[in-house]
Amino acid sequence: MDLAGALLALLLVLVLVVSLLSNLLVLLCFVYSTEIRKQVAGVFLVNLSFCNLLLTVLNMPFTLLGILRSQQPLGGCVCKAVGFLETFLTSNTMLSMAALSIDKWIAVVFPLSYTSKMRYKDAVILMGYSWLHSLTFPLVSLFYSWVDYSSVYASCTLHLKEETERRRFTVFTIVFHATSFMLSLVILCFTYLKVLKVARFHCKRIDIITMQTLVLLVDIHPSVKQRCLNEQKRRRQRATKKISIFIGSFVICFGPYIITRLIELLPFVTINYYWGIISKCLTYSKAASDPFVYSLLRQQYKKVLINIVNRILKRDLYPSSGYNSSLDTENDYCLHRTN
Repeated sequence: MDLAGALLALLLVLVLVVSLLSNLLVLLCFVYSTEIRKQVAGVFLVNLSFCNLLLTVLNMPFTLLGILRSQQPLGGCVCKAVGFLETFLTSNTMLSMAALSIDKWIAVVFPLSYTSKMRYKDAVILMGYSWLHSLTFPLVSLFYSWVDYSSVYASCTLHLKEETERRRFTVFTIVFHATSFMLSLVILCFTYLKVLKVARFHCKRIDIITMQTLVLLVDIHPSVKQRCLNEQKRRRQRATKKISIFIGSFVICFGPYIITRLIELLPFVTINYYWGIISKCLTYSKAASDPFVYSLLRQQYKKVLINIVNRILKRDLYPSSGYNSSLDTENDYCLHRTN
């Protein structure tokens, strides 16, 4: 194995370790915290972390072996099972992120009716559809024997062996990515842009109140006034930054791999081995980043983790009942959701 292959293997090991630990922490927080379990969004977060954890444990190690050995590391039946799981889990995580964005959209745009529009039953129905949708395509690919080891991606995945089936495989691949990646991306863009619009409206209203207050306080020190103005600017930027992370991480991590798989359908195109591995590692990196994007950087999860550490170390615990989950961060003030 050359230096480039060793670096790619090292990158995958790093992604695997971070993904394993971070997703376990999210599930631990869900089990430990009653407040988190009460939130409807917790259903989507648990499903997302559970799928990411399975992808980390069942798929990443075999891809790592494929990189290290430069050949198929598994037997035929095991390879098909791993490829089946990868297709299912990847699609399920995309749809889980779309469900999270729908939950956020309803909470922000329709806060007064959130409890009636998004109940636990509704969340379970959405996740049921996600599982059914995600199972359909790998079952079809397994039926047509389109799951096999691909040396380009060093993993067991969707792979065409017979050229006579290229047209059918092409249609299947396009429909699969259109109903998983593209559908999820459209939902993410629509819902989060609506959320951003509402967040900017609330930030603008806060800015007006702040300016009126500053006008009335004629004796206010210039440094205090400047800090208020700087806070206004930061408040407007936080909402945009958060939405950009949600959508941007989805596109950056999944986009290169999806585009590569679509270009690969052209019979005259050959995908570079290193680019295939890099694009695959990018999709795996989403499993490592999701816990931080959606959970662990929020104050509620930080508090739960601190309480868990204090309990392990037998330190005095702060009462969890005094925590107000609506005060996640100052940024969430503009992206407030009704839990």
